Amino acid sequence: METKCQCCCAHTHTSPQSKEKEQSIIRKIGAPVLSGIFLITGIIFQHQEWVGFSHPVVEFCWFLLGFLPVGLPVMREAWEGILRKDWFNEFSLMALASLGAFYIGEYPEALAVMLLYTLGEMLQDKAVNQATRNIRGLLDVRPERVDVYRENTLRTVSPRDVNVGETIEVKPGERVPLDGTLQNPQAVFDTSALTGESMPRNVSAGGDVLAGMIVSGQAVRILVTKPYDHSTLARILNLVQDAAERKAPAELFIRRFARIYTPIVVLLAVLIVALPALVAAVHPGFDYVFNDWLYRGLVFLVISCPCALIISIPLGYFGGIGAASRMGILFKGSNYLDAITRVNAIVFDKTGTLTTGSFRVTSMQAAGLTEDELLRLVLSVEKKSTHPVAQAVARFAAERGVEPLEVTTLNELAGYGLEAEVGPRKVLVGNIRLLKDRKITVPEELTDCVATVVVCAIDGQYAGCLLLSDTLKEDAMDAIKKIKALKIDNIQMLSGDKQEIVDIFAAELGIDKAYGDLLPEDKAVHLEQLNSAPDVSVAFVGDGMNDAPVLALSDVGIAMGGLGSDAAIESADVVIQTDQPSRVATAISIGRATRRIVMQNIIGAITVKILVLLAGAFGFATLWAAVFADVGVALLVVLNSVRILGKKF
Repeated sequence: METKCQCCCAHTHTSPQSKEKEQSIIRKIGAPVLSGIFLITGIIFQHQEWVGFSHPVVEFCWFLLGFLPVGLPVMREAWEGILRKDWFNEFSLMALASLGAFYIGEYPEALAVMLLYTLGEMLQDKAVNQATRNIRGLLDVRPERVDVYRENTLRTVSPRDVNVGETIEVKPGERVPLDGTLQNPQAVFDTSALTGESMPRNVSAGGDVLAGMIVSGQAVRILVTKPYDHSTLARILNLVQDAAERKAPAELFIRRFARIYTPIVVLLAVLIVALPALVAAVHPGFDYVFNDWLYRGLVFLVISCPCALIISIPLGYFGGIGAASRMGILFKGSNYLDAITRVNAIVFDKTGTLTTGSFRVTSMQAAGLTEDELLRLVLSVEKKSTHPVAQAVARFAAERGVEPLEVTTLNELAGYGLEAEVGPRKVLVGNIRLLKDRKITVPEELTDCVATVVVCAIDGQYAGCLLLSDTLKEDAMDAIKKIKALKIDNIQMLSGDKQEIVDIFAAELGIDKAYGDLLPEDKAVHLEQLNSAPDVSVAFVGDGMNDAPVLALSDVGIAMGGLGSDAAIESADVVIQTDQPSRVATAISIGRATRRIVMQNIIGAITVKILVLLAGAFGFATLWAAVFADVGVALLVVLNSVRILGKKF
């Protein structure tokens, strides 16, 4: 990397940071290359019985010179560990093995131990760093500059300097840097960075636009609603970064295991050398050669190094968190990635989780006038209201091409509806209680109707009604099917809606246990009862502020993060950024796949190590084989850990 400097000589100058980086790379690569040259030439000189190598001191000094570039850094790490009272780590094991090999005159193998260990660490670091970069690259897509309107002109500033309430402009193909609401009548966005979905999202004026979306078609203006550090994308990054600090049980076990395991294998290595000596002392016929048994002990030490386990387990979980993030699923820690694999009961909130939370008109009944005339009158009265029911009426009228009439007077009747004059007619629009209060007869069947009913009266006579209901999310039925396919049959639904409405949705979705008429505290009691059952691990899926206590009570709390409340997202252990309930099954699948990979790493690494340890103890493995086994196992488990990033769910 080079940077230009404006000086009289007009030469290109390299920055100090670039020089330091280049020197670091040269040192990293140069040390093993130099040591490799010494090792290969030394072996050739030995094999060819070169006259200069006939003197033991020359041979020792040659391999010692080759040892220093790769050995000194490891010896320094070992010494620093000893000063910290960390006596038994991979550095001290390698140092002991190489010094022991020098002692018994196995100079090439002493150098090979350090050289192959250094090369293995380099390859391992490269694999780990590449995996980390891939994960962060999936997420950290925030633009560094943004155009903001100030004093009626566009100014380019850092997104950090944009205030809430200011308007920014984002050009086609650019990423949105901040959360806000759309000011254009209509716009299309690519949401793949946030949701993993390639399908574009259509947003209308006033709709939410989230940081990380890519603008399609035309430039858009966005009114900023959240500061830079509180944007959706910033929240995702913070969650993923914080997740690395929350350890899964397997990860914590391996760390504790390594602290006990390493001193034990050092003691075993000492016993491999010492016990045959005791046998020889008791039985003089036993042929004991100290250097041979010391060699076996050194092989045992090299093979026993636990670095493969220590590195691969957290990397496996980090890979799982990265794969989930790419799918728009945010785990707040590897412990939750592990916990979701044990879930055998899932409880859904209804509104906003399995349903859209927005009403739609399902049917219309007119009395004494046509359906379009009825709809025109209701629309005329409701058109200025922001109530979800009024918005549903407006959408339905737009689909049918019905336009509103002029309203001369309008009076809101809190808790009942609206009273208006539309031309010469007096119109009432609202709930059934409004008409009954005005002594207007309403058909009996409407009183028992489970749907939301909007009734209309003209000049004191019942004129008709519109029936509305919440709508299922597009993938709600798919979500239940996928969860059942994962062998989770205990699926329940909780809602504050009337039991009759809840039963209708439950039947449509194929959920056997559905409970309505529940207050937030009732949901909490229900979940506590479910949790108290033996061998039941519960995941609760919700989106609203009133779901926060239940999310916190469950074994795994899953929040809808796109449109969900901040309280729900804060209380949850897993956040589904796409607001798709089917991603609950995806989250469980990713958790299970991650756990399989982690268990493969643990079992595979321990099995190989035990086999080679036994071979070394009985003299069937050399130091060369030991180093290859240790480095090879470490690389295999690293590659196995990161393969989840390319897995499709």
